[in-house]
Amino acid sequence: MNHNPVFLALDLPRLDAAEALARKVSGHIGGIKLGLEFFCAHGHHGVHELHKLGLPIFLDLKLHDIPNTVAAAMQAIHVLEPAIVTVHAAGGRAMMEDAKAAAGENTKVVGVTVLTSLDDDDLTAIGVKAGPQEQALRLAELAQSAGLDGIVCSGHEVGAIHKQWKDGFFVVPGLRPADSGNGDQKRIVTPRQARDDGASVLVIGRPISRAEDPLAAAKAIEATL
Repeated sequence: MNHNPVFLALDLPRLDAAEALARKVSGHIGGIKLGLEFFCAHGHHGVHELHKLGLPIFLDLKLHDIPNTVAAAMQAIHVLEPAIVTVHAAGGRAMMEDAKAAAGENTKVVGVTVLTSLDDDDLTAIGVKAGPQEQALRLAELAQSAGLDGIVCSGHEVGAIHKQWKDGFFVVPGLRPADSGNGDQKRIVTPRQARDDGASVLVIGRPISRAEDPLAAAKAIEATL
């Protein structure tokens, strides 16, 4: 991985705009995160095009299905050589084990614990009695026992999970610089705080992609790290 932990969330609807933005800030980020919106719009072709920038690609697909289907999906993206791929830890141990076994040799497989858009009330509404931190810790333990490389969690949980999983690989989204708005994220921290608490990768989207000057925004975030 590049020494810069910032992965730009590049979920723009137009491929040319995504490429232009990534190229503009490429010297001040460590990688590119491509999520469902980008992958559904541009598929393998879009990923290949962004690979040309020479930055690691994080495919945030949050795979969640029966073990055989997830393993087959992992094999289908081998050709894309992603540095990181996400699966939902809630898919269970067998699914995570099969996902890791099917992944490329140089691909880190990380389990999504609790989405950063969810709070206590949201978890209660879907039948989860634990709060976000307790649920994230439980799913992190399951992901570790299934042999995954790490997990995705909010900056509020990463410190506690890092203490129980010393050599884990921790992806933290929902980050906002101190002078930025929250958007639809409910559990957020600053990039610096998340890094200090043990984050391996900092996923940042709108504070860069929707900034008036994306390059200046990327440089400002990099300077805090």
